[in-house]
Amino acid sequence: MNRSFIARNPSVLVFLSLLALFTIMVTVLSEGFGIGIVSTSFVKTLGKTLCLCLIAVAMDLIWGYTGILSLGHFAFFGLGGYMIGIWLMYERTRQIVATSLSEGILPPTPEETEAAIANQIFGVVGSSEFPIVWAFSNSLVVQLILVVLVPGVFALIFGWLAFRSRVTGVYLSILTQAMTLGLSLYLFQNANGFRGNNGLSGLQNLPGVTAPQSVVSLWFFWASAVALGLGYLLTAWVVSGKFGSVIRGIRDNETRVRFLGYSVESYKLAVFTLTACISGIAGALYYPQAGIINPAELAPIASIYLAVWVAIGGRGRLYGAVIGTAFVSLVSSWSTGGQAPDISLGFYTIRWVDWWLVLLGLSFVLVTLFAPGGIGAIFDHLSRQSNGRGTS
Repeated sequence: MNRSFIARNPSVLVFLSLLALFTIMVTVLSEGFGIGIVSTSFVKTLGKTLCLCLIAVAMDLIWGYTGILSLGHFAFFGLGGYMIGIWLMYERTRQIVATSLSEGILPPTPEETEAAIANQIFGVVGSSEFPIVWAFSNSLVVQLILVVLVPGVFALIFGWLAFRSRVTGVYLSILTQAMTLGLSLYLFQNANGFRGNNGLSGLQNLPGVTAPQSVVSLWFFWASAVALGLGYLLTAWVVSGKFGSVIRGIRDNETRVRFLGYSVESYKLAVFTLTACISGIAGALYYPQAGIINPAELAPIASIYLAVWVAIGGRGRLYGAVIGTAFVSLVSSWSTGGQAPDISLGFYTIRWVDWWLVLLGLSFVLVTLFAPGGIGAIFDHLSRQSNGRGTS
């Protein structure tokens, strides 16, 4: 008898239930809802954390289940942020320019309005014309499609070139890191249409929305929670069936899977492209909450951090990736945001801002040496013990 997907994967229902409960609790306690125990800034932090958890789930699918250590998935994350950022910046600037020009004696022509918008956006990099990458900046629908399409196509082309050449292991990791570095350096150039080092700013201000930030932050928090829930459900479904068995086989013994007649390259390319699309959606939700995106966000070190988060949480466990990312992200915000008190030893004062990255690196080393299953393995152990008591 075939059991349902949820019956075969009870952890999915548990995760979605806990996520829903968490979302309701934060909403009720937020300033936007009225109680005000949870500040607006912390709601934004939680919303961004959920977005990071979503890209961590994608990372776990490509690394934990398929065995491909990609050090470039933050490039797809950033591309998704740039795609939605283009519309947010254009539309917000258009409204400001339209209001300013309407005060003139004669109404402006559409050409004059477009020229004023272009000058306002690109004057900082010495230009006054819209580049080709902004061709659909006035269409929210198109830019939302590009949030998925651009990272997906970019990953499809890169993956096809890499996998058809059968690049594997550390060489593929280096190649993905080089891809991220190359894209980051490209975005630093002023002439490419992404405003160089200045990036896109003011993304937290939704065009045409007069609601306070306390309410807007809740909207994005809800959207991030829904995206994480759907992303988790999708990836859990992918790894639960035959497709999941094949990619696990590729992770454990790629040569054997190829000899069994499976197109290993096609499976790798499908997972690589799917996870890039998920990463793009996560980035599109993250950067409006952060308020700004620039090329520094795509630096290779960000993708390395992502791998560390997944490793600490426990790769090969979707909930482990979420736990590890949420834990590290929130502790990082607490340590580097001035909330962690300094510890005076008399001869030396420990400042968490200076020591946080050292502790993160040390945690990664300790997990790798002594707890390769990560934090998620603890929950596995407790679950087995609970099941053992229940059946005895």
